[in-house]
Amino acid sequence: MEYMHDYIIVGSGASGGFLAGNLHKTGADVLLIEAGKAYNKKNFPNNEMRGSAELYWGGGFEFDSEAKTAYLRSRCLGGTTIVNQALLDRFDEDVFDDWKSRTGISWMNLSDLEDSYDAIEHGMKLKTFEEKDMNNNARLFKMACEKLGYDWKFLRRGQDDCALEKGNDCIACLNGCHRDSKQSTWVTSLQNAIQNGLQVQSETEVLSVEHHADFCKVHAITPQGKIALKCRKLILAAGSFGTTQILLRSGFDKKLPALGKGFCQHPQFMFFGVFDDVVDGYKGAFQTLASGKHPFRKMGFKLEVVYAPPISAGMLLNTFGADFQAQMLHYRNMSSIEVAVRDEPDGGRLRINNKGRLIVEKHLTQQDKSRKAAGAEMLKQIFMAQGAKEILESPFFFGLHLMGGCAIGTSGNQSVVNPDFQIHDMPHILIADSSIFPSAPGINPSLSVMAFSHRLFKQLNHS
Repeated sequence: MEYMHDYIIVGSGASGGFLAGNLHKTGADVLLIEAGKAYNKKNFPNNEMRGSAELYWGGGFEFDSEAKTAYLRSRCLGGTTIVNQALLDRFDEDVFDDWKSRTGISWMNLSDLEDSYDAIEHGMKLKTFEEKDMNNNARLFKMACEKLGYDWKFLRRGQDDCALEKGNDCIACLNGCHRDSKQSTWVTSLQNAIQNGLQVQSETEVLSVEHHADFCKVHAITPQGKIALKCRKLILAAGSFGTTQILLRSGFDKKLPALGKGFCQHPQFMFFGVFDDVVDGYKGAFQTLASGKHPFRKMGFKLEVVYAPPISAGMLLNTFGADFQAQMLHYRNMSSIEVAVRDEPDGGRLRINNKGRLIVEKHLTQQDKSRKAAGAEMLKQIFMAQGAKEILESPFFFGLHLMGGCAIGTSGNQSVVNPDFQIHDMPHILIADSSIFPSAPGINPSLSVMAFSHRLFKQLNHS
């Protein structure tokens, strides 16, 4: 007789990592499956090239069907929470009004999710940045916004003891935090759970799943070969791409007409300002502030004060060889800001080819392009107010915060997951990751993915 776990969880990021740690605490038999390798603060990649090659699918980038958009998707224990900047904001009523209308779900509001948001926030170390935390890139942005009358706000990050005053630079966190300061699921959920017996199987890619009357079966491949595992409940937490691909490979699109539809993202467009004086925008705290609500939120975009490591900067600016060398001579004299667009889910689709490979069909709508153009115009005004002598625009853009493909809702024809996070007519398969988002929120999704997962945890813990 095959061994049966209580839960198998696929994916270890904001949803899967949280659920694995917390379900394990209840005494449940939990197996956490992760496609990537397991790293810790002692062996995270120590340079940009290794980080891209080892921590991301596709060796750093994956592309849409037309090779116009590059997507960043992590592949390691802890998922995206290992490589992101741990910026944690609650969604606002603007998001939930839209989602309630799209899904027909009554609990889609801040009031019903407040307990879950509170529980997540109380379970980690949070820091809201202050004036003293800003680097020169942030100071230039703040000065220009105030000069032009634009809102800006300090960001809130999950972190503890970054020791920036000792010369640490947060840009290194893009390859994993060597201090366990970043509040990834590795730090907040998995380390202790693993020490206390949580079963983790890394370097294992799930190929397909089966749903039966009283159990689920998982088919996966490891470095040693193919395996099959059984569980009473299966939680898919592999993100928009991973979760959707698994269900498509499993043939569930025949029962779920909405599967793969409604893929959305936050397209990011990077700009650099070049100055006579040294800026050193890569030093210190990586992101401390961003644009506020006025006038940006209603216009469908936000401006983020970020920076790119040298190799990424060269790729973004499409320079090579001697041109790249000449540009890097001015690297310390550059500031950087990006336009992040709240895109439309219309037309975004995830499908697979006959080999099971994921195909991403996504284009910028006219609204998306208009929002980007408006953001770029405001951003150029900001660079001019900063005193930049030259403005460089990346010819490329990339997709962050990958969402949709398994939308939540009340209708089996228009959604994949029901209000209890179960796949329609498949109650033993549950999803609470970003794949269930019905549209792009225009706000960093990590905290809300954890809040949805907390709501699912309460449901499972009381069932």
